[in-house]
Amino acid sequence: MNKSKFLLLIFLALSVGGALYFTNFLQSPILYVTHILKSSYLNGTESIRNTVEEHFNQRSQIIELRNKTRYYEKELLSLHQIADEYHNLLREENSTLTTRPRIDLVRALSYVRFGDPHKLWIEMERFDPKRVYGLLYRGYTAGIVVAKENRPMALLNGDIKSSYAVNVGSSMAPGIVRGNNTRRLIVEFIPTWIPISVGDEVLTSGLDQIFLSGLKVGKVISISRAQGYQSAVIEPYFYGKNPTYFHLIKEVR
Repeated sequence: MNKSKFLLLIFLALSVGGALYFTNFLQSPILYVTHILKSSYLNGTESIRNTVEEHFNQRSQIIELRNKTRYYEKELLSLHQIADEYHNLLREENSTLTTRPRIDLVRALSYVRFGDPHKLWIEMERFDPKRVYGLLYRGYTAGIVVAKENRPMALLNGDIKSSYAVNVGSSMAPGIVRGNNTRRLIVEFIPTWIPISVGDEVLTSGLDQIFLSGLKVGKVISISRAQGYQSAVIEPYFYGKNPTYFHLIKEVR
């Protein structure tokens, strides 16, 4: 092969690679195919792993415990909302006790992009790309799920675009928590006239209809003031563990 043909092949390869990387028109069908392949691969490996576990480690007991764990994690969230609604009912007599959240178990497929641990593709049924969903891990807030190219994408707590409404401390100071591309999160827009302290627990407020109210987010480790508001740096209860399964809140009520 002469030098001109070799250079032509390199140019074509770079052109195709650039087109695949930067062109959404070409990315969409490729992502669709890779999504199917990833899902099939995970289904196969999970089936094999479960079969081996069931064969060598008392098959019936493992199946029973696995199902119970998933059931109790989901029931725990439902009971949490009932308790929270009960306390709200005591605070205001005209409150109505309505508690039936829709919570599904969903599976993470892969990173959206290597090198970014805060974004994951999620496998879920009946996904509405116009909505934002709350994501939980063992009862703690883990992030949100949004649409990317009409597919469900998890933005875990550390992502700067992962934000939701919270209350800080016993004074229930309102604020918005967001990621900071680090382990710690930031709560912004806390009114200065409401006292907060280091060590205060940060809980979801539920006012954004993404999460149930009262779910644990983290604890305040430092406080600052600027432009008429307070900001708090918090240590989250969940960060970067990237488990295979999450619970997803499809409907708060």
